[in-house]
Amino acid sequence: MNIGIFTDTYFPQISGVASSIATLEKELSARGHRVYIFTSTDKAADPEQEEGKVFRFSSLAVGFVPERRLAYAGIRRATKLMKELNIEIVHTHTEFTMGCLGKHLAHKCKLPHIHTYHTMYEDYVHYIARGKLLSPKMVGRLTKWFCRGADAVIAPTEKVKTYLRRYKVSEPIYVIPTGVSVKQFKRSEASLVDVLALRKKLAINESDKVIISIGRMAEEKNMEALLYAIKSLESELDHVKTVMVGDGPVRKSLEALAVSLGISEHVRFTGAVEWNQIHHYYHLGDLFVSASTTEAQGLTYIEAMASGCIVVAKSDPSIKRIVLDGTTGFVFKEDEDLGPLLRRLLHSSHLSKVRKAAKKQIQPLTAEAFGAKVEQTYFELAKNKKIENSSPKLRQAILYRKEQSL
Repeated sequence: MNIGIFTDTYFPQISGVASSIATLEKELSARGHRVYIFTSTDKAADPEQEEGKVFRFSSLAVGFVPERRLAYAGIRRATKLMKELNIEIVHTHTEFTMGCLGKHLAHKCKLPHIHTYHTMYEDYVHYIARGKLLSPKMVGRLTKWFCRGADAVIAPTEKVKTYLRRYKVSEPIYVIPTGVSVKQFKRSEASLVDVLALRKKLAINESDKVIISIGRMAEEKNMEALLYAIKSLESELDHVKTVMVGDGPVRKSLEALAVSLGISEHVRFTGAVEWNQIHHYYHLGDLFVSASTTEAQGLTYIEAMASGCIVVAKSDPSIKRIVLDGTTGFVFKEDEDLGPLLRRLLHSSHLSKVRKAAKKQIQPLTAEAFGAKVEQTYFELAKNKKIENSSPKLRQAILYRKEQSL
């Protein structure tokens, strides 16, 4: 099957959406499909590496969501590519310009259109005129408008599905969590060597306990709660280091807060880290901490659990089936509860059962399972369309799957 993925963000940009798309592309390709990425321009991209696979369209940066770029040209080129590549399924991963382009082309070419809703935009309205220009109600209306006419919508969690139904999205919704490559995050002797080198680079003693935070540094991620919690551990900080991985609009203010709290020598800000190196940072950590309640899925929690890192997360519907308090991780309700919880866990010697239970809990969330579920959805949608308009190869695949199910 020839699949066209339309997105405003893709590698080398670092984001949960980019990671999800890269995982999907890898798994679908492994299952014999041809996946083409239609996305916005990025100066850091490697044209030679992407040639024939990734097609970039002229774009402008967006102030309120820096990792998203808005394409402003390319309809004729995209239409031509759709025909040349014989695209049979359109899968959009954004509600912005590239998503609108994909939606338009799916309708124009009478192809199945599937859309993945990645971002809880209600949590981002404060970026636009401090929330005075765009309200949560307007977000709902825009979401409903974009999803209208799609053959299916993918929600990564039940939480997202609930929001979509609240927005009155009536299209079929499939809950398919993004999978994680367990192999990439599994600890090994080779990764141990890399972690020892990373400890040296970050000036962390081998005997130090390490608290890790990974994610975009933005207001809605509530990362300052971790810094205040670290401050409450002041008497123990000589043997505890906190590593904050990522970049974003509030990084400088977080660094300033660490200085004002008098804990800057115990906190390491690494900046953004390339995706193929991120597992080393999970392996460095004893505890992975997030105080965010704005996650659509919480992909970093799953990555941390796959890495054998104990997850400490703020209570939120998006993780209630993954992080089970006291069983597969630990959950706190209020920011002021984080410090005492960290103190208890840093002194605990009975966390091996939690690590083991966490790895078992995420077994259904592998990258392979993710690819298989999305592929199944594609075939189902293609079957429901008028398959006489499909390519002979796609018709054959659909009919084969139908025979196998009889």
